[in-house]
Amino acid sequence: MFAALAGVTPGAVWLARQKPAAETDLTRFQEAVERRAAGVPFAYAVGRASFRLLTLRLDGRALIPRPETEGLVDLALARVAPGGLAADVGTGSGCLALALAVEGRFERVVAVERSPAAAALARENVALVRPRVPVEVVEGHLLQPLAGRRWRLIVANPPYLSDAEYAALDPLVRDYEPATALVSGPDGLAATAELLAGARGLLEPRGGLLALEIDERRAAAVRALGEAAGLAVSVHDDLFGKPRYALAVPREEV
Repeated sequence: MFAALAGVTPGAVWLARQKPAAETDLTRFQEAVERRAAGVPFAYAVGRASFRLLTLRLDGRALIPRPETEGLVDLALARVAPGGLAADVGTGSGCLALALAVEGRFERVVAVERSPAAAALARENVALVRPRVPVEVVEGHLLQPLAGRRWRLIVANPPYLSDAEYAALDPLVRDYEPATALVSGPDGLAATAELLAGARGLLEPRGGLLALEIDERRAAAVRALGEAAGLAVSVHDDLFGKPRYALAVPREEV
């Protein structure tokens, strides 16, 4: 925990174990321990989260980034050509947008967030990371802020739990992480359906890609929604062998 607070590796803490810690560091450590002991998730207790190459600020304004979401970046970057515009819809902490800016070769990345509080956190992380590719955080609902331009890549980890599934979640998730980042209507598909329905008119007609994280139980439903919207959809497994990602392109591409 001390290493996470200090933004260094556990090995660095061990090597410096003979040096007295600053009083402010000890105070922060004690406060983090107390938060964790009270049940606060580790990432929120220390105020940091790792995502791929990044270490980001994190608090209850945004969802804690999951390891599964990192795989969405790999899939997307392997399938799009350099250049063009990229967008991350529902950016939360900004993890996906910043990973694309740091690891990809886009002209610009736009991060969309409907929550003003989460958008503020994403801007803090943009200032912290200072990627070489410009990252703009804009507030708005799903795809609406992207209208009027063509996008080479749109990624999203949208909310995909049903109301009933949310109610049954572990309290460690339900009581601390923002519900708006987790729940998407009675069937869990509201946000995903809207993204699929609107993507074709925004993607580059040749080379454009929509990459979504999805609920493993709804892969067939997501594929059907994409096909109905004029997209060709392929579903890909995560590292645990579960159908976790949907990649969609305008049907003319296939």
